[in-house]
Amino acid sequence: WQSMADATPALGIVAAVLGVIVTMGSITEPPEVLGNLIAAALVGTFSGIFFAYGFMAPIAASLTNTYSADAAYLNCIKIALVGHMQGYAPQVSVEFARKTLAHGLRPTFAEVEEMVTNLPAAS
Repeated sequence: WQSMADATPALGIVAAVLGVIVTMGSITEPPEVLGNLIAAALVGTFSGIFFAYGFMAPIAASLTNTYSADAAYLNCIKIALVGHMQGYAPQVSVEFARKTLAHGLRPTFAEVEEMVTNLPAAS
């Protein structure tokens, strides 16, 4: 979405240029007709900027915020699994994963140790 938000003003400029080309093709028309054609060209520019900064950029920012949190969660799981697959002890793999979490979300080592020791026994 961010790429689309970045490109939309350029599409508005293309619309303006095409509108100016159409206007130049009608250069012999009276000023009332030329004014309408120039106004149509400027509407293209305004539309590109309006859609870019009014719709697409906010949507892109919202999607980035949503998916970056999901990506961090999945990255934590991936780090733990890769550590385990490389033969590290489970406690070490969990520590690798814990270190990838943001400071506000990261449990302390003692909290992790308490959670692990309080797990129910496997059946």
